[in-house]
Amino acid sequence: MNNNDVLKKLRVALQLRDDQIMEILELVDFRISKGEIGNLFRAEDHKDFILCGDQILRNFLNGLIIHLRGTKEEPKNPTDVLADNKKALDKPREFIKKEPAKDFKKPASTGKKFNYKDKEKDKKKAKIEIVEKVKFNNGKAKK
Repeated sequence: MNNNDVLKKLRVALQLRDDQIMEILELVDFRISKGEIGNLFRAEDHKDFILCGDQILRNFLNGLIIHLRGTKEEPKNPTDVLADNKKALDKPREFIKKEPAKDFKKPASTGKKFNYKDKEKDKKKAKIEIVEKVKFNNGKAKK
């Protein structure tokens, strides 16, 4: 049994989501992205699989102690914390509704057809303006 298996079993037993695991790791000042956490839980033959090192598991366990028990100044009841985790799983996740893209609509005021070439020219102009403002030194001394 490797560290990935231990982490998977703790995740299932405590009913934790990826964002909760991130919060637990941040309790001990260990930052990891959501994508890296997902890669820890992948199958071993997957191309993006990451082997869970001792440092990640150690920090997770230390953060889990703080998450469940609390600190000396603010102790918590672990059963209450686990009940809150279960309630969080039962709630449906809120999805952000995106507005439909307006780039592909016909301009109403002019009555002209949408021209993709004009749109591409506008994008190129915007890119050129941004690049012109930034001066790259590339590590060379200024003359």
